[in-house]
Amino acid sequence: MPAHPIAQGLVAGVFIVALNLLGALAVLLYRKPSERALDTMLGFAAGVMLAASFTSLILPGIERGGALPVLTGLALGALAMGTADHLIPHRHVFIGHEGLDGRRIRAVILFVIAITLHNVPEGLAVGVAFGGGQFREGVLLMIAIGAQNIPEGLAVAVAALGAGFGKRFYAAFVGVRSGLIELPMAVLGATLVYYLVPLVPYAMGFAAGAMLYIISDEIVPETHRKGHERWATCGLMVGLITMLYLDVTLG
Repeated sequence: MPAHPIAQGLVAGVFIVALNLLGALAVLLYRKPSERALDTMLGFAAGVMLAASFTSLILPGIERGGALPVLTGLALGALAMGTADHLIPHRHVFIGHEGLDGRRIRAVILFVIAITLHNVPEGLAVGVAFGGGQFREGVLLMIAIGAQNIPEGLAVAVAALGAGFGKRFYAAFVGVRSGLIELPMAVLGATLVYYLVPLVPYAMGFAAGAMLYIISDEIVPETHRKGHERWATCGLMVGLITMLYLDVTLG
C-alpha cells in the first residue's frame, strides 16, 4: 500500500472494482446459478456490509469525533439514499421499477441508474476510511466491499442476462460496468476527508448510513422475495461472522 491516504483510496478502489470484475466474469462459466445460490450469496454480501458499517465506520468515527457528528452523518446518508431512491427513476435488479416518472425512460437506463445508486456508497465508504487516516478500518472495508462485490457482480450479470441484455459477454460487461463507479467514488471520498479533516466523522457516518439503507431497502427484500429467506439469512449470518472474525484477527 502507498503511504499517501488518497493513493491508498485509489488502490483500494482498483481492488474492489477488480473483485466486481471477477464476479461479473463468472457468468461466462455459470450461465444460470440457482436463485437460491444467488440469494445466499447476496445475503452474505449484506452480512459483510452490515458488520463493516459498524466496525469500520460507525465505531471508529465515534472514537474520532464523538457520537453526534457520526449520528448526524448516519441520518444524512440514509436520507440522501432514500431521497435518491424515491426521486430518480430506476429499476431494481430483481424487484423492478421504482421512482417517479420512470415509464418514459428506457429500461436499460433505469437498470444502469439502479446499479450506480447501489455502488456509490460502497466506493465512498472505502475512500472515506483511507482518507481519514483509518488505515486498519480502510483495509477491512476494502476486504468487505471487495468480498461482497463478487456475488453482487455475478448477480447483476445474471439479472442482465435474464432481462434480455444480450448474450453472456455483454451481460458480463454490464456486471463489470456496475462496479466501475466505485473507483472514482473511493478517490473522491479519500480526497474530501483528507483535505477537510473536520468532515471525517460526518463522512464516516454518512457512508455507513447509505450502506445500511441499501442493505435494508434493496438487498434484504430482494433476497427474501422468492422463498429463500432462510438461505439468505444464513448467508447474512456467515458474512457477519466472517467480517467480525477478520476485524478481531486484524486488530
